[in-house]
Amino acid sequence: MLDSWERPSTGRSDIPREFLVSAELYVSLAAGASLRKPINQWKKSDRRDSARPTSGASEDKKVKEKSSWLALARGPAGSDQWRSATCKLSEEGERCLLNIYVDESILYQTIYIHLLHHTDIRQADNSLFCRKQCLGIYCIAGQRWTSTHTAEPVYLHFPNSDACNTWLSLLRSYAIPEIYGRWVFPEDGGSYRMWRQVELTIIQGRNLGYSKPFESNGNANGMELAMDSDVVDIDVSCEVNLNDIACGRTTVKKGIGSPEWHEAFVFSDLPPFDTLAIVVWREKKLFKPAILGSIRVALGNFRRGETVDGWFPVLHGGTTVNDVQVGEIRLKIRVDEEIILPYSAYSKLLKTFNSRNFLDWMTEFEMKLRLKTISTHLMSIAVARGVLIEQVQELAFKEVDGSTSSHQTLFRGNTILTKVMELCMAWYGKAFLEASIGSVLRRLCAEKVAIEVDPLRSGKGTKDVERNVEQLIYWCQEFWNQIYSVREECPNEIRRLFETIRQLVEQRYRPQGPLQEQNKHLPWQSVSAFCFLRFIVPAILHPHLFGLCPGLPSVPVQRSLTLIAKVIQSLANLNASVQKEDFMRGVKDFLRDRVPAMIEYLDLVSSPANDPGSLYPRATDRHDRLNVVNSLRQRERTMPVLDREAIPLLPHLLDIPRHLAIITSAVIRNSRGFCSNDSSDPGDQVLKDFCSQCFEVEEHALLRVSQLATKISSDRRPLASASWTQVSTPPVSPDHSMSFPVFSPTPKRRPHKSSRPSTAPSSSETDTSRRRMFATSSLMPHPTPDIVRQPPDQRGPQHRTRLPSHTRSTSTECVPSFGVVSPSELMRPLQTVTDISDDARKRKKGLLRGILRR
Repeated sequence: MLDSWERPSTGRSDIPREFLVSAELYVSLAAGASLRKPINQWKKSDRRDSARPTSGASEDKKVKEKSSWLALARGPAGSDQWRSATCKLSEEGERCLLNIYVDESILYQTIYIHLLHHTDIRQADNSLFCRKQCLGIYCIAGQRWTSTHTAEPVYLHFPNSDACNTWLSLLRSYAIPEIYGRWVFPEDGGSYRMWRQVELTIIQGRNLGYSKPFESNGNANGMELAMDSDVVDIDVSCEVNLNDIACGRTTVKKGIGSPEWHEAFVFSDLPPFDTLAIVVWREKKLFKPAILGSIRVALGNFRRGETVDGWFPVLHGGTTVNDVQVGEIRLKIRVDEEIILPYSAYSKLLKTFNSRNFLDWMTEFEMKLRLKTISTHLMSIAVARGVLIEQVQELAFKEVDGSTSSHQTLFRGNTILTKVMELCMAWYGKAFLEASIGSVLRRLCAEKVAIEVDPLRSGKGTKDVERNVEQLIYWCQEFWNQIYSVREECPNEIRRLFETIRQLVEQRYRPQGPLQEQNKHLPWQSVSAFCFLRFIVPAILHPHLFGLCPGLPSVPVQRSLTLIAKVIQSLANLNASVQKEDFMRGVKDFLRDRVPAMIEYLDLVSSPANDPGSLYPRATDRHDRLNVVNSLRQRERTMPVLDREAIPLLPHLLDIPRHLAIITSAVIRNSRGFCSNDSSDPGDQVLKDFCSQCFEVEEHALLRVSQLATKISSDRRPLASASWTQVSTPPVSPDHSMSFPVFSPTPKRRPHKSSRPSTAPSSSETDTSRRRMFATSSLMPHPTPDIVRQPPDQRGPQHRTRLPSHTRSTSTECVPSFGVVSPSELMRPLQTVTDISDDARKRKKGLLRGILRR
């Protein structure tokens, strides 16, 4: 029997393959201190010059990055945190090695990619370093050789998202996917694979720094009576840890009163769930940050696919027993965990989905099922099929032809078309938006520019208001110059959509007669209704929601951004004479002078490029990506089905079976009431047929899981009792045939836990070719009246046996509901049940229900 995490032979060619990329490597202080300096290569002809005083040292000091609290190691961070690196990926038979060189000559690390799991290679959150396009590689001793005494993850920063996505897909193609039951369905390469995600929003805090004994009764309102005089005036920030690894950070806020963050994090492609920890740091200038308290949440306690919003107590010691509460933080948490079947299992469902415009499905899901969270997944399928732009254009024709709106209100309301256009602009235009306003916006936030031109708000005299108007015009000019300068970088997909909108408006509202002069700008205004009103201007108003700056800007900066957004939107409307507020009339000259440039801008972004390839920054980037894509295609031919489908598709990292699995689970959760209604509407019947096919997929998944459970039940009978208490072992160390020394320091962080979903086998087994099936801390057992508890068995106190529960859905979001659970209940560790029987017959009978536990 094959190991559940062991990749079978893929028949790779013995011809070595090599890939090179230049990136920036994060090097902590501890790792940087042990790196040797590069040796200078002096030539004899340069000895005379070498005797002169060199100014290179002073120039190097200027290049070094300033210290930042965002360093992974808390405390005053030194320089040289990011270094230029060259990554070389080499394929040697069944092995794949990633060599990382710093300063062009120092071998920093060698990572054995073939020993890593897919979940060990994932994108790092932007908040971790205030950088985008960062890739994190999480490996332990035995999975790498390092020249430094460090066990921290490897973080690589790529120059653009295209390079980052390409290397993420390439590295995962050599890693081990999380596939279970390879021996049950050998034709598919396994029974199924797993996918996990955590969505976290840190909303606000209260009474941070105010100490009181913690009450474990779940009373979330106990600290509301704290006096304002007792609240400590401190600066606080939060650090997000998943499985004891730092994954994200918030900005620093004043702790007095109720600090508001409203910062959202999405952690996808996660390993098996363990604990989510929110560490609250107390920041103070010139002093090392100190831990104020922490929140520890057992993710296994959450019902999958549902959002929990509540106040969580911040505990000084991180436990819930005899501890001190130092405040509360309001969190919004959603945990998703999906079983992903082979692509062929969704063929019938996908055929039905492709029979209609995906926007029609989106409309019915929102109107009839009240399902509004799967729009991105619906779009992903359309993007993979290459029909997204055409289907959006088709909807635009319908909406304009059947619209009764006047030209002044066209595209101003919230419809399916406007919503999907926003999604398309966010999908294709991330880099374009960053280039348009990102640098200027962050500069304004860093300088804490406060602009107020309303005399009633400022309470200042006329001269002060005039100076503020001049400052407003200056920053509007800065924003517009940057927006206009990158107009050529608008993606061709967005240009095609804007061209369709412009042409439809020209045909429908053709300016004729006395209205010709009044409506001559209407086609350009229809383009600006999307490009500015629904894309650029909202990003100026709320930059943290578009990933342009870390955290919510301060109130004065928000006011400055609001005024700038008003001016830019007025310019986009091509009407410089209309200003609602009297105090905004000072920018009239600015608007009038730049209307012609705005028309030129709108004309360019609504005209597709003759050569779409010219929009890429460099031709070498396209060449490198094509080399990777061609290599992946050659290797995928010899891969098993599930291994091949686990590799994300470039350039958007699409995973069609995963998107279909998420859609199926969401439809099942929301369609039970709809399917029970007896409706004669033909449109309802089409949706009911789609829902019934989702339930068929669910039944197929249950069949695969039950067959896997039966196989494991029969294979584990002769196992000794010790096999149930053994914990996971780290991956096997590489063999000694490598041409470089292997250094395996004792890691400071814990190796991968044995926590697994109850539908997934564990990562170890006493037999080397098999690993045990059940997790020790995946889901909290909950007693059910229908189930008779079995007396304790004799397998040892370390084994945690699960209580079986009723199977409801193939996706693991349908965990048994715990009723109304307070945040303090979610923070409790998973309980150990000690009253389980050793009756072999009952244990076998409950196996299937235990393995299907949600």
